[in-house]
Amino acid sequence: MGAYLNPGKNSYQIARNSEIFIDKSEMILYLNSVVNTSQRYVSVSRPRRFGKTMTADMICAYYGNGSESRELFDKCKISMAIDDGVKWDQYLGQFDVIRLVMTDFFRLGSTVEAGLERLQKLILRDLIKEYPEVDYFDKADFIQCLQDVYTETNKQFVIVIDEWDAIFREFKDDKEGQKRYLDFLRDWIKDKEYIALAYMTGILPIKKYGKHSALNMFDEYSMTQPMHLASYTGFTVEEVKGLCDAYEMDYAEISDWYDGYRVSDYIPINKRKLYRQGKYEEHRLQIYSPLSVVKAMRSGEIENYWNETENYEALQQYVDWNFDGLKEDVTILMHGGKVPVDVTRYQNDMTSFKSKDDILTMFIHLGYLGYQRETKEVFIPNKEVLDVFKSSTQSRDWSVTFHALQNSHKLLQATWNCDKETVADLLESAHDKAGNKTYHSEAGLSYAVQLAYYATQDLYTMIPELDTGKGYADLAFIPKKPDIPAMLIELKYEMDANTAIAQIHRQKYPERLALYKGNLILVGINYDRTVANESVEFKHHSCEIERA
Repeated sequence: MGAYLNPGKNSYQIARNSEIFIDKSEMILYLNSVVNTSQRYVSVSRPRRFGKTMTADMICAYYGNGSESRELFDKCKISMAIDDGVKWDQYLGQFDVIRLVMTDFFRLGSTVEAGLERLQKLILRDLIKEYPEVDYFDKADFIQCLQDVYTETNKQFVIVIDEWDAIFREFKDDKEGQKRYLDFLRDWIKDKEYIALAYMTGILPIKKYGKHSALNMFDEYSMTQPMHLASYTGFTVEEVKGLCDAYEMDYAEISDWYDGYRVSDYIPINKRKLYRQGKYEEHRLQIYSPLSVVKAMRSGEIENYWNETENYEALQQYVDWNFDGLKEDVTILMHGGKVPVDVTRYQNDMTSFKSKDDILTMFIHLGYLGYQRETKEVFIPNKEVLDVFKSSTQSRDWSVTFHALQNSHKLLQATWNCDKETVADLLESAHDKAGNKTYHSEAGLSYAVQLAYYATQDLYTMIPELDTGKGYADLAFIPKKPDIPAMLIELKYEMDANTAIAQIHRQKYPERLALYKGNLILVGINYDRTVANESVEFKHHSCEIERA
């Protein structure tokens, strides 16, 4: 055994010896199914505290030549699993494993180039010591040496890389170094016959550059799309209930504090027709934060264990940027709401943010937010993470945002109650906060109204300029939940609110929302910008509300 080549079973043995051990060994059955196939490139991203390192240790113990770990796995679930007649131990100890923890090579104060050079030299030292009889073409050529070993011995490699994304966290601004690193991994791993399996794990998914990636051969199993590995993302409901029984802990309390992550499992082929018919939901899983659950069980105390591994300042710096109104969204999330998010454009690093969606997506991968794939919404998963958000929003600036959310809830309730005076007053207040530069513009009023109603995000899909066939309704609010009314809002300047309502009827806007007939609220809003500033009517808004 070497430090990096075939490191053995000891690390996994330590996990097995621990007081609390949750057996995830069946995951290997899936990895066995992709060994020496086009899907043999596996990239798994998880937040800190979700057992990534222990899984990497398990893979090394199973596949590693000389690990002598049969007895270790013979007592695990994998040995009792039935998988189409394929023996669980078909690849036990069959490969040379190269195990790397990238934080060992890439630290601040060094360079990416120096880290890559050190990495190759250390692996080559182990390799040449293990296979001294091989006729190496060039003992300084890392990739060629691996090929030489495979050519002469027919022995393939399993590559296990932990903290693969360390560079993107430690060298955030070194774009050239990041590309050099990705190119190295590609040249080392992609389309190489000597690779039986490549398994990478880290916090972030694979870095994107435009539409392409140097590592596009990898299948990604992430917090937004874990696929076949969903049940291995964290602790499952059944696993946590078992621990609660064993340690006499209240499952409901544990669930409130550490549950909340929602993942979608692989849908079996024979269930896909039922899934399309809306009759199959077994793929939806609840996942718990493993480290926090373990600490709560062992200590008997239900507390916030997050801050032992994450400092709230790590979250605060991104939230305080207030990218595209991120603060308002965070406020909604902290009050139990959900916020829509587009996870497809995130570049999978810590700097390339082009919208608040990018930051929210990063929060999913860091474990700060849960993700509901079906609705494409994020939410704060549990009390433990909510505590982190509370610690990150203690500054005086946040009191204004929290107050605005309270007003937004009041505005929505007043609209439902057709209380036109309260609606007018609250919209006037929101418009006033839009600032003088945009106050007298239609865009300014529209923005103010949208901002005033931002508490509706959990209940409505807001559509500006809804095409009704005979014109465009300024704002439409389409319910996400049954039993709440749809809303149409028309904005006017220097006319009156009744004119706005009349236009809604004249243009037959409600016909576009005929599905909501009898449960539709029509709102007309007017603002007269010609009123002199010494008048009591200065910046005054009027409102009319009808049910349709």
